[in-house]
Amino acid sequence: MDYTMEERIEHIKEECLKTNETNPLKLFYKIASMDFVRIHGPEHHFLDGACMLTVFHNAGGSINIAECLNSLMEQSLKMPGAMCGQWGVCGAVTSIGAALAIIDNTGPLSKTDWGLHMQYTSKAVMEIAKTGGPRCCKRDAFFAMKTAVDFINENYNVKIPAGGIKCAFSMRNEQCLKERCPFYGKN
Repeated sequence: MDYTMEERIEHIKEECLKTNETNPLKLFYKIASMDFVRIHGPEHHFLDGACMLTVFHNAGGSINIAECLNSLMEQSLKMPGAMCGQWGVCGAVTSIGAALAIIDNTGPLSKTDWGLHMQYTSKAVMEIAKTGGPRCCKRDAFFAMKTAVDFINENYNVKIPAGGIKCAFSMRNEQCLKERCPFYGKN
């Protein structure tokens, strides 16, 4: 079935609202394996941050998850595809950066917490940059989430597990780096 971007995001949101999962990688794997999530695509600009918001909430973070997902949806729909190659920043990172801003209710004029989010995004972009291209929305999501878990566990009053990361999507990715990817299933 061919879904619109809005339909893809609505399906992701539905999955997030019905889970009790606290591990973002497990939640990501579950949702990313569904037919409404492509191997590459701007739905990751919602999916990655939505997974982090969801597990933050499920781990005891004090947020209204439905409202937060709606805010993230609004922001995600403004992010174009191919940001990684054309803008120099990955949509996985911007998605999780937006999720952190939503958690802290910050904006461009905020005096507190604003720089904290920049610390996360700069670390995450650097991790992605070390491996380089071509694109892989799954690999970048793994880097962004791994960095976010460490960041949230250090800076917020919740603890989120991460566990090992082993990619199960490489067979569907024509641009897979294989052994050059630290998450490649055979590594």
